[in-house]
Amino acid sequence: MPITRNLEKAREAWQRKDEEMSIKAHQVKEPHETKKGQYIKSIVYGGLDGIITTFAIVAGITGAKMNPSTVLILGIANLLADAISMGVGDYLSTKSEIEYQKKERSREKWEVENYPEGEKLEIVQLFHDKGMSKEDARKIAAILENNKKAWIDTMMIQELGFPDDKESALKNGGITFLSFIIFGIIPLFSYILALLVPTIGRESTTLFVLAIFLTAVTLFILGALKTRITKRNIFLSGLESLVVGGLAAGAAYILGDLLSGITL
Repeated sequence: MPITRNLEKAREAWQRKDEEMSIKAHQVKEPHETKKGQYIKSIVYGGLDGIITTFAIVAGITGAKMNPSTVLILGIANLLADAISMGVGDYLSTKSEIEYQKKERSREKWEVENYPEGEKLEIVQLFHDKGMSKEDARKIAAILENNKKAWIDTMMIQELGFPDDKESALKNGGITFLSFIIFGIIPLFSYILALLVPTIGRESTTLFVLAIFLTAVTLFILGALKTRITKRNIFLSGLESLVVGGLAAGAAYILGDLLSGITL
């Protein structure tokens, strides 16, 4: 049965310590849809990695005093290669985690079916360790004994620490790939625009300054979006992402400038 509450409102009520808002959040008649925020992590972290990595490339090449065409060529090549790497990496890691969870679930199911007394003792001990009395813990174990699915679910969460959500390896990998591409192309936007519209001009400094501005704004927005996961202050989170991205780009620019005189 779906959860009938507005989870976002419940979280907001907790942040504000607003009891009335919390009551209203738990009186929602329609099931709360949790899928909207399920992949925010892949969007945010794929996007942050994409924009910081690409802008570091742009800054490094600009610091080495190469022409805008080189910035665009190397930037796009790096963007595609890293996006594929990130997407495949997310897909494989999520797939491995899902396979491991399935294996552990099969083991728990087998133990429940073949040694239920031992599993009941584990339930009692788990809840007793959380501060519950032995008597109450035994009552919970007796209730769970009548529902094997709930019993196994409880063991998966309480004993093994697996989250009670359904992830898709393919969706995680795909979202990370797309997020990396979409946000990662922003530092290259001014260079692409200059290529498509020659009248704009291709002065390296102007294009780089525009890339800095677009990247800074996007980094702040992504940092603010990250608060959907971390629940931190929006401004501070946005500023943190901006500073981290700026440090990475600054280091790349300085390194490029130092190496600009090297020839093979």
